[in-house]
Amino acid sequence: MGNKGVNEMNKEKKYSAQECHKKFAIELNNLVWDLLGKTDRTKEEDERMIHAAHASCYHWGEIGEPINLQRGEWMISHVYAILNRQEPALYHAKECMELTEKHKFVDFDLAYAYEAMARAYAATGEKSECEKYMGLAKEAGEKIEGEENKKIFIGDFKSGPWYGMK
Repeated sequence: MGNKGVNEMNKEKKYSAQECHKKFAIELNNLVWDLLGKTDRTKEEDERMIHAAHASCYHWGEIGEPINLQRGEWMISHVYAILNRQEPALYHAKECMELTEKHKFVDFDLAYAYEAMARAYAATGEKSECEKYMGLAKEAGEKIEGEENKKIFIGDFKSGPWYGMK
């Protein structure tokens, strides 16, 4: 291999910090969804899913818009709710709702913010709060304009766990 071959190998693509944050945010988000889709996760995979959800939210927070942060908080809350880790599920659901209200998000994102609150309250066993937010989530879900987004929301909303609250 001559000098040309060595020089070609040294020409690695350089990524900006912004590109790195976006790449990691997307890949970590996808990892969370892959792990959520598994029916037989190990304890180690559960922990990996938690870390990936937090890391994805962090990277979106560095480069994204408020909607990315709101969705990241939803993801973290959802992961904790699925794992029945009540306190962090509710904490991050409230963060998601706060961002939703602050930025006046509607449609798909409002429905999911309500769903996060309902699911977190289901995990805590707070029936009246769970029912309140389930009603708000259903109402907001029915108003989602895009048929595909509505279908996705309804499917997610119907899936468990609801810890005996549904």
